[in-house]
Amino acid sequence: MQPLLLLDIVGLTSRLIGEHTPRLAEFAGQGAVRTLNNIVPAVTCSVQASMLTGLTPEQHGIVGNGWLFRELAEVWFWRQSNRLVHGERLWEAGKRHDPDFSSANLFWWYNMASSHDFGATPRPIYKADGRKLPDCHTKPAEWRDRLTAELGSFPLFHFWGPATSIASSRWIAEASKLALADFRPSLLLSYLPHLDYDLQRYGPDLKHPAVQQSLRDIDAVAGDLIAHARERGYQVMVVSEYGITPVSRAVHLNRHLREAGLLQVRHEAGAEILDPSQCQAFAVADHQIAHVYLQPGLGARKAAEVEEALRSIPGVAGVWQGRARGELGLNHERAGDFVALAEDEAWFSYYYWLDDARAPDFARTVDIHRKPGYDPAELFIDPNIRFPKLAVASRLARRALGMRSLMDVIGLDAGIVKGSHGLPARDAADAPLLISDCAFACEGELSVTDVKSLALQAMFGVDAAQAGSKARGLVGSA
Repeated sequence: MQPLLLLDIVGLTSRLIGEHTPRLAEFAGQGAVRTLNNIVPAVTCSVQASMLTGLTPEQHGIVGNGWLFRELAEVWFWRQSNRLVHGERLWEAGKRHDPDFSSANLFWWYNMASSHDFGATPRPIYKADGRKLPDCHTKPAEWRDRLTAELGSFPLFHFWGPATSIASSRWIAEASKLALADFRPSLLLSYLPHLDYDLQRYGPDLKHPAVQQSLRDIDAVAGDLIAHARERGYQVMVVSEYGITPVSRAVHLNRHLREAGLLQVRHEAGAEILDPSQCQAFAVADHQIAHVYLQPGLGARKAAEVEEALRSIPGVAGVWQGRARGELGLNHERAGDFVALAEDEAWFSYYYWLDDARAPDFARTVDIHRKPGYDPAELFIDPNIRFPKLAVASRLARRALGMRSLMDVIGLDAGIVKGSHGLPARDAADAPLLISDCAFACEGELSVTDVKSLALQAMFGVDAAQAGSKARGLVGSA
């Protein structure tokens, strides 16, 4: 068995590899480079689950980064339990081929309650007074102390939000090196999210200085980790989940549904809260896809009214209902009764209020768990705040003095977002990539669902890959 580093560099595409990524370009020049056909939705949790199980979302059940948990009548995003994922995982297949096989999962999603041997993932400490403190969850639990002692606390506020920076990806890369030293796993999964941030803020604009700097930053961190692993005898396979494409407008599905009398809110202290238990229909927006859920027992005539309302919304490219969701690979009980996809230059917001004065307090904060949908506006300080650094500092000062204070610095203008994803790429230059120095070659097209089998082939050889996957045309030489 050959040990493998499977490195996920989010947002990396062939269009982005070049003068600003010399180390990744050099690595690509030494091995195989292939574009990957994607699933729907092309979002983190779904794509990672497909890579690690070889299955589609309607098979593994991860229909997005979040969905309506029907039994609870609540929308939950970014859950952590690996028990939500159906199907054999890559590391379970590895253990089946070799009882001595071990795996370390650093920051790939669904990291908790998992069968991998070693792991680390973000896990903030939520205090009763409202504070959110940076921290991580590890397996084994005591490894957290080792990481914190060596690297400091996980830089949570650089992992997501307006302060995102290379610091979080650098921390993960350094933790990956410690995993190699401490555990020598047969398989090391590592996740570097940094490139994704500025591509969503500014779009995939290679002329933008911030995008250029992000490329240089991720190139340095990834290049260093790749070299470190190879020096220790590891093969390396770099993958990306999706490419970011330019968008020019946000589509507020829930506002349209509300205006049609289909969506209900609850009034709480002057704010409006989406009430899934009372809605005839509402959308869980996730980048360029939305799951639209109907009230149980809603009749066929009313469902047809919902479909007509969705199809009439500018920016909606298509709507799939019931078994027709299978055309997208999303015919699963967790998926919406309707699935809507956005037009190429549009994306879906979760906004449901009609008056910003009635937006819930969490709308103006970074709160990935309370919002009933994905909110890329969390990457920006509200441009209407005249002195943003002072605004943040004053709120931190009040918290330091023991006073409760919302970090309400996020704006409500979704139009500020310039890049999104969720749809399969129309141009191969915007598709996700696989770059590897492993000894394999493939004929025909590849999909993100083939990553599992390719990783097995790299570690165990072609027989193992064929036995544990549906990959096409694998052979044993580079």
